[in-house]
Amino acid sequence: MSTGAGSSPVLVSLAEIARIAGVGRAAVSNWRRRYDSFPSPVGGTDTSPQFSLPDVEAWLKQENKLKATVHPLDRLWPEYEALGERDAAGLLVAEVGLRLSGVSGVRPTGLKITDQRQVHLLERTLELAAGEDPQTAFHLLLERWLRTHVRQITTTPARLADLMLKIAVLSHPNPVHTMLDPACGTGTLLVAAGRRWGIENDSAVRLLGQDSDHVLVRLATARLAVDGLAKSDLSNISLRTGDTLRADTHSGAQADVVLCNPPSNERDWGHAELATDPRWVYGQPPRTEPELAWVQHAVASLAPGGVAVLVLPPAVAARRAGRRIRAGLLRSGLLKAVVALPPGAAPPYGVGLQLWVLRARGSDEQPGEPGGSVTLVDTAPERPPASERGAVDWSAMTTQVTGALNGSDTRGSVSVPVVDLLDEQVDLTPARHIPRTRSATTVDLRRYWARFDAHMSDLRDVAHVLSQLRPTDHDDVVPLISIGELERAGALEIRSGQGLPEDLVRRGERPRGAARVVIGAPLAGPSQLWLSSSVVTVGEQEGSLTVTESQDVVVSVLARAFDVQVDADAPSVLGPQVSALRVKPSVLDPWFLASCLRAPANVQQAGTHASTTSRIDLRRLQLPRLSLKEQQRYGEIHRKVILFEHELEELKAVSAELSRSLGDLLATGQLPRG
Repeated sequence: MSTGAGSSPVLVSLAEIARIAGVGRAAVSNWRRRYDSFPSPVGGTDTSPQFSLPDVEAWLKQENKLKATVHPLDRLWPEYEALGERDAAGLLVAEVGLRLSGVSGVRPTGLKITDQRQVHLLERTLELAAGEDPQTAFHLLLERWLRTHVRQITTTPARLADLMLKIAVLSHPNPVHTMLDPACGTGTLLVAAGRRWGIENDSAVRLLGQDSDHVLVRLATARLAVDGLAKSDLSNISLRTGDTLRADTHSGAQADVVLCNPPSNERDWGHAELATDPRWVYGQPPRTEPELAWVQHAVASLAPGGVAVLVLPPAVAARRAGRRIRAGLLRSGLLKAVVALPPGAAPPYGVGLQLWVLRARGSDEQPGEPGGSVTLVDTAPERPPASERGAVDWSAMTTQVTGALNGSDTRGSVSVPVVDLLDEQVDLTPARHIPRTRSATTVDLRRYWARFDAHMSDLRDVAHVLSQLRPTDHDDVVPLISIGELERAGALEIRSGQGLPEDLVRRGERPRGAARVVIGAPLAGPSQLWLSSSVVTVGEQEGSLTVTESQDVVVSVLARAFDVQVDADAPSVLGPQVSALRVKPSVLDPWFLASCLRAPANVQQAGTHASTTSRIDLRRLQLPRLSLKEQQRYGEIHRKVILFEHELEELKAVSAELSRSLGDLLATGQLPRG
């Protein structure tokens, strides 16, 4: 792959070489050790070397190391990264999309390709994409760009966009002609709206958007065009760059629907300079309440009868500084629903965000006294098991939310009269108003006690076996061998975990065929992170994902969170703090290996303890030299130890359920009285 005359060389990392060759990163490291002809680094550092892409490709062809077919556009990606700037690569990806879509009348948005390297890269990209489906080609490049800059750009998950769209459809059954996203990013909400209303209407829905990042605006425009949601002259799309609160480019938009996931916790949003802004009908938002500025902006952009659905932090519903504005929204009848989402639904994943649903008064409706009610929905499970915290069951949550908004008597929801919310706090947090769920019934208690007895019985059985074990009396010293020596002898292979495509990782119940994602200790128990089989297949072929096989020994390598597990639930995808040891079954028993690695003395010897992020040096860990038959005997004992630990954990969990249930019954006076 040439780089064009006069251009600087394109550099690639070891991970990128693995992706191009279709192998794991460990294989590339092995090539560097085994082959003197492997290209020498031309940049980077000792721990993160970089290599010349043309030299690497020439070597791979010479040694016949191209194991998998890599998409031609994917192989171009190192040259996009070599442009050096986020904006340059993003604008070039957007230009590719716009050219592939065939739209005309594309207005310039700051893209001026004067660098001959960029011109040459654009031309070659279009040549390679000529025989491809435009959507496939563009989304491949967009996905790589977003994955590269995942820490700088927050996107709205597609499942959340679908839920917001369903809420808008329920709240606005009439035809939709104009939809606005005042903080559009890469256009996820615009695309969802275009697919819904662009198909239903005789004429395509008019899509309006604005964002302060001109690269994201350009990418959103390209995305709409490539996905067939724009007219050939883009006349139904108006996406503009600018600070929405300070300089609204769609003032007086009269949108039928506003969908928005605005930035949060911004202090410099224009509090002082916008003090007399006419949008603040319900009060000037305090400096610490930028989210309420976005709420009032959305309301000001609605047509009569229009609906707005916004993603907001949970504190907006309760902070004292915003109570006046919340009260104004309630008195006006604008606020129709507040939906509390569970943690894991959207970034930041550790916080349970909220959806606010607002509806403008219709042109034929008359203002009146405060009345009506607000629907409050809490989708977070009341007491999620520890192994399921952060999980999101999107199907169940969507059914719960739509049922509540339809007026059904749905679990975790309540319709509260507005006058009951207009107290001193004006707290709109759903959990504060939803009645307590029922206490445990006789059937529940019997079910809990049955589980308790079953785990207790299993625990007694395995404890009986383990209690018969006695240490040997002889003082013979068993020779030891290190993991590093076993690796050099070919008895095992170390596979290090890699960075994960965070935008593709899903949370919640894992569907059939999907692979669990392991990011650290504890390794045991069900993982609520997963990747689809198609993503795993491609990632493994590209070498960008580390995927386990059955009986691989998985190790969490952080010293402060060291853990070992034989993977009986393969395939699993490993994150950067996890490694896998793949043994040669004729030489090593995986269960014996796992038992030795878990020994506290082993960990102390191999750990550096330099900091809280210190990693265990796996190659320094040791195990006894035993025959395979002896290993298997020790491995069987280790299986029983793991079963013992599992039964203890299950017994602890069901005991906690019993304790909570009995406590609830005591607190409500529902136990028999003597």
